Amino acid sequence: MFLSRKLAVSLVCVLLGLPGGLAREPAQLGQRMADCAQRFLETLTEEQRAKACFPFDDPERFRFAFVPLEDAEHRPTRKGVPLSDMTEAQREAAMDLVRTAVSDSGFKQVQMVIELEAMLDEFEKPKRFTRNPGWYFVSIFGKPGAKDAWGWRIDGHHLSLNLTLKDGAIVSATPAFFGANPAEIKLGPKSGYRTLADSEDPALALFESLSDEQRQVAHQPKHFPEPTQFVAEEKVGAPVGLAASAMTEPQKALLEKLIRNYLARLAAPIAESQWQAVVAGGFERVHFAFSGGTKTGQSRTYRVQGPNFIIQFLNTQTDVHGNPANHIHSIYRELPRDFGLNRLSGG
Repeated sequence: MFLSRKLAVSLVCVLLGLPGGLAREPAQLGQRMADCAQRFLETLTEEQRAKACFPFDDPERFRFAFVPLEDAEHRPTRKGVPLSDMTEAQREAAMDLVRTAVSDSGFKQVQMVIELEAMLDEFEKPKRFTRNPGWYFVSIFGKPGAKDAWGWRIDGHHLSLNLTLKDGAIVSATPAFFGANPAEIKLGPKSGYRTLADSEDPALALFESLSDEQRQVAHQPKHFPEPTQFVAEEKVGAPVGLAASAMTEPQKALLEKLIRNYLARLAAPIAESQWQAVVAGGFERVHFAFSGGTKTGQSRTYRVQGPNFIIQFLNTQTDVHGNPANHIHSIYRELPRDFGLNRLSGG
């Protein structure tokens, strides 16, 4: 089922109109998330709940993806309940749940990822895939609020948020993927707007700040590959590039800003917990590696890798209008495994 342009606009308005100020205190956030997940489930029909709910140990929990997924008849193959099949009240409940996981700025990026899908639907010719801003799917794994582990996901083209909780606490918020096509909007009233500038600008500033000797260490001869989808573990090997220990203090500040920008997409308690994990792993051991060019239209990729996390970024594809290097993929993942598997008993 396709969303009409009118309904797509209505969906964006629903997203924009949701109230802010959700509780962000660590002691409250897990409970708030469970309450919102339960309220969302209560809005669904029996048929919708059957699509939305999975056992916590179902392999589907690890099948995160950020590309369009559809069959030969152009029917979506993602699991869960899509926004396009929800009433306005159900979409509000779903987005209320999403807002528990992200910051205000992160939620704005979620809004724009969905809005860009409507732009792809309007301008992409010929269409390689179905471009439907309603094809973002919500799934619940296990029983929200239970003492045992449970989790939830919102997943679609260029967006995948995956939360895992146990004993009322959030134990993982990764993988966390955000993408944008176009990265910079070139036409219309939002011309010049860049959805994911926070993931690109500090990296460019950091690379340009490096000395010739440092660049020889940081620069990679080939672009990094895309993040691995459908798995709980990203096998990236030993870090490459320039270690923070070999950077000046201003360069370390840029590296910290870049990492914190990724974390700032998430709700404040989650972001702070992740940052403390970065510090515990050893900030001096974090490596920055860069490939490609720094000018507009030049393709580029980079990695930021520490002992217990990795940031992966690619801007190598043309955008919907054919502009080179204007299509971003960016992700924050835990190492060696996402989905709380580093901390759940038996994981």
